[in-house]
Amino acid sequence: MSLRAAAALPLLLAAACGANAPLATTLSANSPSPAPDVFACARTQLKAVNFDQTSVDLQDYRLNGKQYDETVRRADVNFRRLVNRLEIEAKPGTDGAVSMLKVTARTFAEYTTQRGPTEEQDRTSETAQAAAQRIITQCGGAVAAPKDQS
Repeated sequence: MSLRAAAALPLLLAAACGANAPLATTLSANSPSPAPDVFACARTQLKAVNFDQTSVDLQDYRLNGKQYDETVRRADVNFRRLVNRLEIEAKPGTDGAVSMLKVTARTFAEYTTQRGPTEEQDRTSETAQAAAQRIITQCGGAVAAPKDQS
């Protein structure tokens, strides 16, 4: 083995080890409840898992939320925090289900650069995965219709 090939071997191994880490985690569930009820449940659960709603599309039943994690530290002076994001969508279902709920969890590392805050997608954090799982568990099955607050 040449010296150049031996020097490249650790780099190849490091790249191969990190290649299998998922950048996004998508969970979905079919529900016998109508999409508006599933969507209302997901909006409520987003608050319950301590995520802030960043956007909402009431017509297509889509919702985005984020949560900052400032407890993580990295050996990079430009690293600021992790940003966990959830993308939630309730849509008409197939195969006998009235609706389908899809939750995609992503995590971004936020860095402070000369251009300002910069985000790079990171592997999905356990916090984001757990939040997505809780929303699927709470809202993916039969959901009671929300009661009007009169």
